[in-house]
Amino acid sequence: MAAEVAAATAAHGGSFSRLESGSGVADADLVLTIIEDDAGPQPAAAPAPGDHATTDDNAILRGGCVPITRDGVVGEPEAAGEPEADESFRLSRDDGSVVVEAACDRGLLYGFFHVVRLGEAAFSGPDLVERHAPATAMRMLDHWDNVAVHAVMGQVERGYAGGSIFYDDGAVRADLSRVEAYARLLASTGINRVAINNVNVHAREARLLTDDLPHVARIAAAFRPWGIRVHLSVSFAAPMTLGGLDTSDPLDPAVADWWRDAADRVWAQIPDFGGFVVKADSEGQPGPFAYGRDHADGANMLAEAVAPHGGLVHWRAFVYDHRQDWRDRSTDRARAAHDHFAPLDGRFAENVIVQVKYGPMDFQVREPASPVLAAMPRTRVALELQVTQEYTGQQKHAVYLGRQWSEILDFDFTGPDSDGDADSASRIPSPTSVAGIVAPSGGIVAVSNVGDDEFWTGHPFAQANLYAYGRLTWDPAADAVGLLDEWISLTFPGAPADVVDALHTILDESWETYERYTSPLGVGFMVRPGHHYGPDVDGYEYTPWGTYHFADRDGIGVDRTVATGTGYAGLYPEPWASVYESLETCPDELLLFFHHVPYTHVLRSGKTVIQHIYDTHFEGVERVEEFVAAWERVLGSLSGDAMSDDDAARLAGRVSERLAEQRRSAIEWRDQINTYFYRKSGIPDEQGRTIF
Repeated sequence: MAAEVAAATAAHGGSFSRLESGSGVADADLVLTIIEDDAGPQPAAAPAPGDHATTDDNAILRGGCVPITRDGVVGEPEAAGEPEADESFRLSRDDGSVVVEAACDRGLLYGFFHVVRLGEAAFSGPDLVERHAPATAMRMLDHWDNVAVHAVMGQVERGYAGGSIFYDDGAVRADLSRVEAYARLLASTGINRVAINNVNVHAREARLLTDDLPHVARIAAAFRPWGIRVHLSVSFAAPMTLGGLDTSDPLDPAVADWWRDAADRVWAQIPDFGGFVVKADSEGQPGPFAYGRDHADGANMLAEAVAPHGGLVHWRAFVYDHRQDWRDRSTDRARAAHDHFAPLDGRFAENVIVQVKYGPMDFQVREPASPVLAAMPRTRVALELQVTQEYTGQQKHAVYLGRQWSEILDFDFTGPDSDGDADSASRIPSPTSVAGIVAPSGGIVAVSNVGDDEFWTGHPFAQANLYAYGRLTWDPAADAVGLLDEWISLTFPGAPADVVDALHTILDESWETYERYTSPLGVGFMVRPGHHYGPDVDGYEYTPWGTYHFADRDGIGVDRTVATGTGYAGLYPEPWASVYESLETCPDELLLFFHHVPYTHVLRSGKTVIQHIYDTHFEGVERVEEFVAAWERVLGSLSGDAMSDDDAARLAGRVSERLAEQRRSAIEWRDQINTYFYRKSGIPDEQGRTIF
């Protein structure tokens, strides 16, 4: 990466030199150095109060060091197969000079990107010594990319930014330069693992494990210099479809042998390979149920195969009956993951990570935190988020999700009034919060939102979600609004104040705005079946998918109480089980998720449910119209030193087109939802607005 430093300093000014251990570093603005001793790399020690790093060669700069000025990055990639290293770094400022020290190249890389984010501020202010470390070692993105274009889902399942950056025309791309740029982007936010193919593994994608391994190795090589390990999604039926066996029974010795051989082949070509991601016995994907086995049987067989290589198995907990009878109200999709996995706690191998969606349903705009996260204390669990906006506007709508993710990460299973809030000084999440549970265990995973689109994410503003996700995996206690402003400043450097204000105005409360004009009070879905874009209130109501709202002439919502419903509320630890069980204490924003109530039920705001539905849908459209107006006001201010006129014109055109579609769609949502519930309830809008 020294070449990049040279290029950066040539482009932006200054100079750099690479020095051997013991060389002087006088007059350097920025020094990046690996701390070494005879035993090998050691963690960067937390400084004592008042301690300052020094540039004395005979003190802590015992490894090779690279002084540079203002820009650039340094460090060789970790050796393939090297054990997980300490990724922390220590930053010291002494009289305007900055020293970054780390135990490994990745830590040094993250330290450099931290300096870049701070910009000139890194070199100003009082002397200081800070230690920075990621909250979790597992910071991952899953790509739902298909090698071959799927007849229904296309090149990227739930992809809203064009085709795959990895695959084209049924093969791994010959030119991986965009993947290399993507790897650099991810490293700058703290991501250290990626899965590169769809969890729904089709026949063509399955061959990544066999015929295409040399090409997977090329992708891994593109990520490796940036400290990112590659994973593959695999089909549980691979021993049959790829190996010619007549079974995939996890307890069959021949099946176990096949997977051991497969793992040996993978790690022989990619020594720092991360492991396998598995979706089994879910939505038609094969799994251990076919043989009378459970998820622990299936996961542990794979775990044994990859264990000699230090590999991981990410076993997704998204398992439910997708062929249920809509007439049967005792069957509840929300219960499924807990019912399947909680009884297996303690049976999974140490290198198995059970990957749990943040809510019990499917990445809805508002769901309660999944109780599975708290129900498996003897199992490694990971939180799964969705950066791609499947149910939040599909990157046609400007919806910044950082606030949603912060709310999820901060949720504390010990109760709303607990003392377990994140310590803002230490940046350590409460051990009973979602972040505190998953950080030391399985980490955080999300579905990526990038493609080969010019703007990477389709909607240029959706880049903010990719950025915030990475930063929150490093520090779940980070302020989501602060991360938004950080993204704005880095993406639009030197932008006029009116542009910065407009971007903040559009994105800051955009998640809540989307919630207002779509599904109310936690009821979820109400989308068009299949592609999930746009309103269709009854689209899934009489289908086998289990995503119901049960609206009738008297009321709406799903009774998930223990007393009279499906019992889902009782799956939470106290006090949440009681909070959700009671109409008096259930949060309004989740009311319809847990209760079936009359339209005349009065919320804490003093409004009835039906009036809340009317008001929020009108307000949601009004807010989107404010977004459009805010953007139109600054169109003439976009170009400048950091953006050419042509780039500004393309950006302006794309954002304007997406905002126009968001306005159209919000109006459609407003009119369909309000009309539907007016006709169901027969209760008019108190303000007499037009409802059809």
